[in-house]
Amino acid sequence: MSTETGSRIERKARIFNVQKYSIYDGPGIRTLIFFKGCPLRCKWCSNPEGLERKYQVMFKEDLCIHCGNCIPVCPAQIHSLSAEQAGQLEAQSQVPRHKVNRSVDCVGCRKCETACPKQALSIVGSDKTISEVLEIIQQDSLFYLSSGGGVTLGGGEVTAQPEFAANLLMECQRMGIHTAIETSGYAKLDAILMIAQFTDLFLYDIKQIDPDRHYELTGVGNERILDNLTELLRRGFNVKVRMPLIRGLNDSEDTIRKTLEFLQPFNRYKNFHGIDLLPYHKLGINKYKQLDMQYPITADLSFKQDELDKIEALIKDSDLQVKVIKH
Repeated sequence: MSTETGSRIERKARIFNVQKYSIYDGPGIRTLIFFKGCPLRCKWCSNPEGLERKYQVMFKEDLCIHCGNCIPVCPAQIHSLSAEQAGQLEAQSQVPRHKVNRSVDCVGCRKCETACPKQALSIVGSDKTISEVLEIIQQDSLFYLSSGGGVTLGGGEVTAQPEFAANLLMECQRMGIHTAIETSGYAKLDAILMIAQFTDLFLYDIKQIDPDRHYELTGVGNERILDNLTELLRRGFNVKVRMPLIRGLNDSEDTIRKTLEFLQPFNRYKNFHGIDLLPYHKLGINKYKQLDMQYPITADLSFKQDELDKIEALIKDSDLQVKVIKH
């Protein structure tokens, strides 16, 4: 959906978060805009609220007082109180507990969010126009200027809403704001190129070089991803490759060497800006519980410093630029 406002096409996109003062997602101090919806299902995803395009209810059960204020205001009848036994010592006693019906789609009205006295409920997803997002971005223009920063679009997957992304980045460039996107690269080439003409830097994921293993870990193959990356580099767009590192899933020496073999021909390209290593972290685990989702990883797959040093040295031995990014 779009409307004309002056010379600007006022498209809308569904956004699920805005993060300011980031120093991990491109040069300088940046504002991150998170787009809702993603075609991948990575087992280690730290933003599960960004996977679905639809509105979602996040429920913090530890804050809920089970008052039921959300029930009468919800037009979709998502909320309810269900009687449960209080425990063995009070087997005859029943206490009301708040339940979220995940089979019903949230309409995004946020009435339950407003009615909740303890902020136990939050609605994920907000439809914003380009002007609304630009207003947020411009609030920190002085930080961009002083640090060489700018705006980064991520997700979810930003290329799933390409028209909005391209128009937003075009407006940012008109204002002299550096632009970047974080992407899995799993999109039609036309969508990638639409965004690329207004993107100063791609932060481009290679999650696993083996196509079959990539499918097992993310739900999609990597052929399109690698083809799009090759096309961007050959066309002269600035790209920095990002490699999420998850112990036992994509960190073997053989996997890393094969990834480096793929990237080595591009090392002579001025528009190839090396590799960022993103070690596994558990920052998003609590969000799975709030969405009634099962976190797929049960073991601690974090890395010790000496393990990261070894992987970093392996990449440096291939004469490729590399940096470890720790959150």
